[in-house]
Amino acid sequence: MILIGQYDSSFVRRVAIALRLYDLPFEHQPWSVFGDGDKIRAYNPLMRVPTLVLDDGEVLVDSPSIIDYIDGLVAPERRLLPVEGAERRHGLKVMALATGFADKGVSLFYEERIHKEPSVLWVERCKVQIAATLDVLEADRKRATGPYWFGARISHADIAVACAIRHMSEAHPGLICPSQRPALAAHCSTLEALPVFQEISQPFTAPA
Repeated sequence: MILIGQYDSSFVRRVAIALRLYDLPFEHQPWSVFGDGDKIRAYNPLMRVPTLVLDDGEVLVDSPSIIDYIDGLVAPERRLLPVEGAERRHGLKVMALATGFADKGVSLFYEERIHKEPSVLWVERCKVQIAATLDVLEADRKRATGPYWFGARISHADIAVACAIRHMSEAHPGLICPSQRPALAAHCSTLEALPVFQEISQPFTAPA
């Protein structure tokens, strides 16, 4: 398999971490959607990352599809999310909130950096959505009693939240105050200390 995209993307990074935790071998092509757009378009007409090229040539073009696919490559008991039940629904909700506010962070970055005159209304709306989502995640994480969101084992939800907050903190310095959300701060600190998180890591670099 070939994973396309840079690890400063929270979406690419969470896929790569899951692949590594599953011991699934993959080749990494750290292509940028800006600098390497033509290369990415050859596989994904949306010119987005992550893109995963399977061994048979089939191409998966977004992180939920990729996560679903690689989950199917391992035994149910090894999967980073239960296959059914309330805990699965809870995990999917946490993942959706994490990737949702990560999307808002990307939108906010483009609005502030690409537009000559950013829309004040849009910028404020994105910031309100990000803050409200982080507040919900903070309250949810406080209710969890184990080292990870759902007990003793790491899950896709844990990974998605940590990767999204890392990216947001680097792309928008000062937007997230760790002291205001101590449960999330502790969560991210725990995960970022893991060897797989340290290995699969790339500081955020703004596109030229």
